[in-house]
Amino acid sequence: MGATREAYFPAFLRVLRGEPCCFAGHSGSRSVRVVTQGVSRPIDPPAQAETSEARPVDHRIKSREADTAPRAASQQPDGNAADNVETWSGKDRGDENFPVGSLLISRALRPHVHAFYTFARNADDVADSVALPADEKIARLDTMEAVLLGQRDSGSPSALRLRASLAATGVTARHATDLLVAFRRDATQQRTANWDELYDYCRYSAMPVGRHVLDLHNEDRATHAPSDALCTALQVLNHLQDCADDLAMLDRSYLPLDLLTRHGATIDDVRRPRQTGGLRAVFDALLDRVDALNIQAADLPRRTHSRRLRLETAVIVGLARRLTRRLRHGDPLATRVRLTKGDAAASALASLRHLP
Repeated sequence: MGATREAYFPAFLRVLRGEPCCFAGHSGSRSVRVVTQGVSRPIDPPAQAETSEARPVDHRIKSREADTAPRAASQQPDGNAADNVETWSGKDRGDENFPVGSLLISRALRPHVHAFYTFARNADDVADSVALPADEKIARLDTMEAVLLGQRDSGSPSALRLRASLAATGVTARHATDLLVAFRRDATQQRTANWDELYDYCRYSAMPVGRHVLDLHNEDRATHAPSDALCTALQVLNHLQDCADDLAMLDRSYLPLDLLTRHGATIDDVRRPRQTGGLRAVFDALLDRVDALNIQAADLPRRTHSRRLRLETAVIVGLARRLTRRLRHGDPLATRVRLTKGDAAASALASLRHLP
């Protein structure tokens, strides 16, 4: 590793963790504040010159952070609106397996990434509510879509923010409405028949997230296929991590029923304190699929034009591979299988080979 990369790496890790950071070679940048897990603290963003890594966007992103930036750590809806349909689980960007709009994303685009994430998080929380009946979930998701599409102005603060972001950037609303297809399915469907049905679910629940970020950066459509693979891999990994909680709290399972039958397992096995041999075989069969997706996803950083986004996608590719390995050797029924700080460090280090 050259001297420049050696200087860059410690700052890079601090960026991924959301800690105070000033990139090597850039000083005197204006201090701003972010909120992480409820604590407001200053950070030093990269110098303005670093924000020009993305290609000039044809649709001319406007400076409208005040209109589009969500609450940094909390997506809790505004309780003042009597007709607000959003619920909040308490989760935020820090609860994800991967960085969401980290400082690797240019400052001009970061609020738009966060606006999309907030909308997705709040819609997901509606679909995953244990208190709402299915028809009420559908009605609330319909309201969020109506606000997003400009059919009404009240009822969903995050949709209103995302609508402003889409107007500022020219990015299509299709990615956000595709997410709502998946969340409506979550509200009414408790079981998954086979891999094809699971993959189709990911087509709506996961792939739009990557495509939205790519469109924000005006990336070529050649990035879509590896991005779709990466997002699908992350979604399946999350299903495996949460399989016990999903069944216990929502009576929902994404484990394909045909795989369970093939390996002599049942949905009720997921309620056990530890995995059975049959259930382990099901997990491994799904991880085989994820391994294939991870191979496809490896092309994403190489196809990504934006230097900053290239680094972020390389980190996420590395994290997906590492979480796959951890799930190979861990029991998601007995404990929460999660990434470690060492995984983040190793993925960050490996991503530096994508620096030009």
